[in-house]
Amino acid sequence: MPSAFRRAVFPILVAGVAVFACLQFLRPELTNPPVTSELQAPPEVRNILRTACYNCHSNETQLAWFDQIVPAYWLVVQDVKTARSHLNFSELGLQPAAKQRGVLYEAISQVQLGAMPLPAYRRLHPEAVVTEQQLAVLRKYVSSLTPPAGAAEAAIAAADQQFARWAAAAGAAPKPAASPNGIEFLPEYKNWKAISATERFDNQSMRVIVGNEIAVKAIAENRIHPWPDGSAMAKIAWSQLKDRAGQVRTGAFQQVEFIIRDSRKYAATKGWGWARWVGTELKPYGKGSSFTGECVSCHEPVSANDYVYTAPVRGQQ
Repeated sequence: MPSAFRRAVFPILVAGVAVFACLQFLRPELTNPPVTSELQAPPEVRNILRTACYNCHSNETQLAWFDQIVPAYWLVVQDVKTARSHLNFSELGLQPAAKQRGVLYEAISQVQLGAMPLPAYRRLHPEAVVTEQQLAVLRKYVSSLTPPAGAAEAAIAAADQQFARWAAAAGAAPKPAASPNGIEFLPEYKNWKAISATERFDNQSMRVIVGNEIAVKAIAENRIHPWPDGSAMAKIAWSQLKDRAGQVRTGAFQQVEFIIRDSRKYAATKGWGWARWVGTELKPYGKGSSFTGECVSCHEPVSANDYVYTAPVRGQQ
């Protein structure tokens, strides 16, 4: 019996080895283009980024031996190409300073939330784990890039005048154009209830998050895992200023973003519709509907919270 079993199994093993060997020749190309404009940062910052991020987010990818074995190689190539499309440290230096700060801020946020480096990558590449001390170094560096706010009486006055003009023109201004993905602007957000607030140290902006009646009711009833269909939230951003007394004040309006819950209509984008209008002219953000991919990838770290970063304040629960 053992001899018959070996005779039956041996051809299968040989065929399996042959197929595995042949698959090693099916290798999509993964090149390292020239480094055109690498991020300029202090050595301690670059060392952290090189160890934790560069293998996927740069043109200097160095694969470990086990990453080069098919089928693992196929997954790695796809991950690297996707990672470079979102953030490439070999080209980041070409972007304006404000854009660089924003990208670094988002990268730090992803690390803080445990989304980056990818959990599967960390398990196989423990050297890529970012420690709390290293994270502090990165935060301090990005904070150092932000120009000091200081007192800005002229800017505060300009912001007040901007608000006065908006109030005077209420109802007269034409409705902004729809988002490239077809979502219409929701002017009624101005009457929604505030549910949270946040700020960004990289660009000195402050944001208030407001929710429609369905969202507020869901918060009160603790039904936000997932949020019910019909929930909508808006995040309104202003520049953050300080007056002469050192008190924080809202400055110029920057943008308003919406997320609208409809698990069927927006199934392709994790059950949420995403849209943004920028500047005082409320220009729709995005060159095409594909911009929602940016939104989904940014919110991927909080998938366990139904892709919502907002932590409602206790008073609304």
